[in-house]
Amino acid sequence: MVESLNTKVDLVTKATSFLGLSSYGKIMIGDVGFEFYNDSDINKFIQIPWKDVDYVIASVLLRGRWIPRFSIQTKRNGSYTFAARHPKRVLRAIQKYVPKDRIVRSLSFWQVIKRGLKSIFSRKSKKISSK
Repeated sequence: MVESLNTKVDLVTKATSFLGLSSYGKIMIGDVGFEFYNDSDINKFIQIPWKDVDYVIASVLLRGRWIPRFSIQTKRNGSYTFAARHPKRVLRAIQKYVPKDRIVRSLSFWQVIKRGLKSIFSRKSKKISSK
């Protein structure tokens, strides 16, 4: 059995983890860290202490009415993506432990396309100017 990091729990909600294959379980937010426990296999869990969280990146659609998923980027181990039944509650609970400037929106589809085009054209202009 896995022992929880948290001594006090603020929120527990159903969620999906997109680490490898998607797995269903519960998110637990507490005073020490963020935890995800799989429903079907108790050995599959994710525990992220708040001191290791670098950024929380939320995918926001329809001007903030719908948040399909969010990602937690750690300082050492990369990024973990989750979808929650109540994502706004989850992000509000995370705000207690992560500074507001570290909770950001992800880029929209058009912003990604625009950046890609800018980088392509800037590379071409550098090649032309260097000749």
